[in-house]
Amino acid sequence: MTQQQPIPPFSGAPHQQRPKLRAIRGFATQHNEQVLMGLADARQISDKIVLTSPQFQLVLPHLNGQNDLDAIVKLVGRGLERAVLEQFIAQLDDAALLEGPVFDGVLAKMRADFDSSESLPPGASAQAGEALAAQELGENSTEDQRRELAPRKLREAMDQWISQALEKAEDPSFDALPRAVIAPHLDYWRGWMNYAHVYGRLRVVDNPDRVVILGTNHFGTGTGVTACDKGYESPFGTLALDKDLLERVKSKLGPENSEILLRHRYDHEREHSIELHIPWIQHTLGDSKSGAGPKVLGVLVHDPAVNNGESYDGNGLGILPFIEALKAAIAEMPGKTLIVASADLSHVGQSFGDQTPIMGETPEADAFRTKVLTHDQEMLALVEQGRAEDLVSSMAWQQNPTRWCSIGNLVATLKLTDAPSVRRLNYAGVGDQQGVAFVTSYAGVIA
Repeated sequence: MTQQQPIPPFSGAPHQQRPKLRAIRGFATQHNEQVLMGLADARQISDKIVLTSPQFQLVLPHLNGQNDLDAIVKLVGRGLERAVLEQFIAQLDDAALLEGPVFDGVLAKMRADFDSSESLPPGASAQAGEALAAQELGENSTEDQRRELAPRKLREAMDQWISQALEKAEDPSFDALPRAVIAPHLDYWRGWMNYAHVYGRLRVVDNPDRVVILGTNHFGTGTGVTACDKGYESPFGTLALDKDLLERVKSKLGPENSEILLRHRYDHEREHSIELHIPWIQHTLGDSKSGAGPKVLGVLVHDPAVNNGESYDGNGLGILPFIEALKAAIAEMPGKTLIVASADLSHVGQSFGDQTPIMGETPEADAFRTKVLTHDQEMLALVEQGRAEDLVSSMAWQQNPTRWCSIGNLVATLKLTDAPSVRRLNYAGVGDQQGVAFVTSYAGVIA
């Protein structure tokens, strides 16, 4: 059994005696030429990772809080010894992957840090900038050196991506600020083309007074629409929260729904679907030196195809009350508002549970690709015709076969703008040669 950090001692505390595993994600990795199983927090509350033998996947289903360690040893069998199991449990607990006081402490600190600041620190955008800086500075560079260079390298990359994306475009700029745009929330390396198609065209239009970014809740516990009462930071600086807009939305919703809207605001702590747009907004709609720009409001929208627009469990905020409140609030606000639908489309491949390879030249792979791309075009036709309700009903009937992850914010954007049509700027799919993951995304505009 191997882990990045020394194995912590097994304390024998009650929560370790009957361990209950939190939501985790597993992945394969290599260490010293040995294939290992990595376990990480699916909610991204803890940033620690446990590396262990793939054989321990047999243990995981039994960590339900009902079985004690002796029972788990018997249930798993295969020579599992209690002392080895205790080490594994201690690792999971140290990484806050078990329910118990360790996780409670990590969660309390995360929430305290969240509430102590008016803005959320950068995550994915900072990592992108520092990765670009590392390419120039080399592997011996320090973290401080990479962090200092990151803003310049990220701006240079964005300019290069925009130039490449719009090099042959007949209309490399919008004539006026649109009401809404659709762009991905993929990492920049895979999604740069569609980011650039949208934000490159925004460089010469009138700047908005505010930007409402509608994202997808990938890791949080909110079951309905979930807003954030914070601004957002990036390597370029901070975009402040539009407090006036948020207060107007809350006024339209009423006290009870306003509380529900912000109840799971902590879900925004490490949510990339909002944050990845902040540097692009600063770079194309803000001050290139200070990083100042329009105020923002970030909101995560659930999938309305799951429960006919209501929250997944009936305890969250449904999509229609939110749309009505935001639409009315925007209508009363002075100045100009830009809505950004942060939307990725199909997610297919082995990492998403598909058995059929999507890459390669086999008939099976070709048929699978055709199925995914055909489904995308059929659903995008509904988006481009402004048929939000038909998109929801079609996805619900088909059970979202290619795992579109952003139906909610697409539907909200269409309804907020009453869009009769959406203009396509670009469509792309990107994957690896092994077929582990293939994701499609889109660039669009509502004038």
